[in-house]
Amino acid sequence: MLLATRHIFGTELWNKHGAIVLARVHLTGGPDEQLDEQSEQRFAARFYSPYIYTVYGAHLLAVLSRPYWGLGVEPIKALEHAYGAAGLKALVVTLAVTPLRSFAGVNLLKFRRALGLSAFFYIVAHLLVWLLLDVQQIGQIWADILKRPYITVGMAGFALLLPLALTSNNISIRRLGATRWRTLHRLSYPAAILGGVHYVMLVKGFQIEPMLYLSAILGLISLRSRTLGRKTAQPPSRVS
Repeated sequence: MLLATRHIFGTELWNKHGAIVLARVHLTGGPDEQLDEQSEQRFAARFYSPYIYTVYGAHLLAVLSRPYWGLGVEPIKALEHAYGAAGLKALVVTLAVTPLRSFAGVNLLKFRRALGLSAFFYIVAHLLVWLLLDVQQIGQIWADILKRPYITVGMAGFALLLPLALTSNNISIRRLGATRWRTLHRLSYPAAILGGVHYVMLVKGFQIEPMLYLSAILGLISLRSRTLGRKTAQPPSRVS
């Protein structure tokens, strides 16, 4: 018996002992699908196809090349903002994968783990610019985290994303087991909300762009909750 599990960083299948098995399965409450060993191998090859690494490569090149673009009269602030905005955009796109599949029939599941990790890498770059180029003093860093609410909120969001990125691999999935791993990766939703709130608090005065990001995050999480509720009311998809 295989149980389907979906999350912000990927889509996996589990056997009854909690071990991960990669296979194709209906995740929309449709009829069960019988899988043989060859089907599982074909899906594994597709899951690790070059396309997913193309997403990683595109994001990595964007991160490395960003300092060479025009950054204006305040390059450090501009770079800091660019990395943060890119991370938030990647989070929004990642959150949109499940609603797109459920409500529009667009299947981007094979890119979700890459998108989630790319969002994390952008946020790390955003944090490093702030730490190394902006503040530059260790004592001042801690003081800013405690003194400035928008930094406190941003650091809280990053703290929630860190264990998700560290466990977004098959070794961690096997060690944690299905239930604990699923529970841990639900932290992606409050992390995304905190990221949106951080952006809203960061800007001076009322600006529409941060509100659009936060609204998109809340809307996508709401759609995801509706999908989960609909699936909870139905028997879980299984493959024997």
